Amino acid sequence: MTARTVSWERVLQAARPERSGTVKSVLGLGAEVVGIDAAVGDRVRIDVADGRRVDAEVVAVDGGSARCMPLGPLDGITARARVLHTGERLRVPTGRSLLGRVLDGLGRPIDGKGPLGRDTAFAPLDHEAPSILNRQRIDRQLGLGVRVLDTLTPVGTGQRLGLFAGSGVGKSSLMSMIARGSTADVTVIALVGERGREVREFLEDDLGPEGLARSVVVVATSDQPAMVRMRSAFVATRIAEGFRAEGNDVVLMMDSLTRVAMAQREIGLSAGEPPATRGYPPSTFSVLARLLERAGTGPVGSVTGLYTVLVDGDDHNEPIADAARGILDGHVVLDRALAVRGHFPAVDALGSISRVVSKITTSEQRAHAVALRSVLAARRSANDLIDIGAYRPGANPLVDAALANEQAIAAFLTQRMDDLTTTEDSWRLLAALTTEFGGLTP
Repeated sequence: MTARTVSWERVLQAARPERSGTVKSVLGLGAEVVGIDAAVGDRVRIDVADGRRVDAEVVAVDGGSARCMPLGPLDGITARARVLHTGERLRVPTGRSLLGRVLDGLGRPIDGKGPLGRDTAFAPLDHEAPSILNRQRIDRQLGLGVRVLDTLTPVGTGQRLGLFAGSGVGKSSLMSMIARGSTADVTVIALVGERGREVREFLEDDLGPEGLARSVVVVATSDQPAMVRMRSAFVATRIAEGFRAEGNDVVLMMDSLTRVAMAQREIGLSAGEPPATRGYPPSTFSVLARLLERAGTGPVGSVTGLYTVLVDGDDHNEPIADAARGILDGHVVLDRALAVRGHFPAVDALGSISRVVSKITTSEQRAHAVALRSVLAARRSANDLIDIGAYRPGANPLVDAALANEQAIAAFLTQRMDDLTTTEDSWRLLAALTTEFGGLTP
């Protein structure tokens, strides 16, 4: 687009008649506006008594009124306050100038490094998922640098995987390991509803300068409006899609999908939707499907989505966990009992599954993984007998192998945060481990 074209667009924008209305009421988390002809997704600007202006987004329309959710605090908005229809929709920055930057939930830089580079392009937030027939098949493994994931729950390039866990089980620490250890070209990280205290700790301690240099971080803390928290997930996804369109393999990590659903619940209920399962309105589940389907492979490049799911009360069958599990291409379960024992990462290998494992691994690799899984399953089934001293050696060869190699198995499954292992080394270590099982090796 030439400078002359841009200047003419500005002239035309200035010449357009101004469309304005007024605030009819402010209730709960939103404002009802009358006098403007707006569509869902449009942006409006509300005058506040102290001279400020608050941007808001239209989330529902009914006759001559529009329900708007603010992108800032509601304090100071009064009835009959002037509302300006901006005629704009949210646009998201894209491009390599974003690498190493930290953005807010609407895509604006908040890291004190100045404005975004001149080569930054801006794209509409709304974007269609890749056509189902134009998506590349998932046939390559993406290394994450974590042994238990790369061997027992391998991730394909363009796969969407959920990390399911309760609070305080190590999801953020595992994400930081993946950000530093993955073989992807670019990492996009969305921290949705995160505690403000933990953001800087994550950036400086967990991610570190090396991880941040090839990452883009989008942050919407828990005290920000529900619309900002929900939109931050789509902003991060749109940034990842921009890198994918350039042919890059991107890892999109979102912590957490549950907080996106909670933000949408606040929006839906404020817009007048009826509550359904556990108070979640129907729009919550359609928003999750639209968000998750935008990840994956495209005609070129890929977005590998890793989404944490905060299970309510460690209930892995609660509505959001159940809905996410049905959409995603696999799930990793983090077990609180393992975390309590200091077993990190606290991955329950037997409860985790990748739905594309047969497409991205060889038969020999799968045989080694099955051998370890079989030994782990036998050990778990015999736990009660072992704990009370009633198990007799020789009763089950698989249990015998588990007991004889207990320390070696634990050493393979656990990993320090600074101990990143390549995919090739992980498979080699697994093969060496399973050969110790004697006749049980593949």
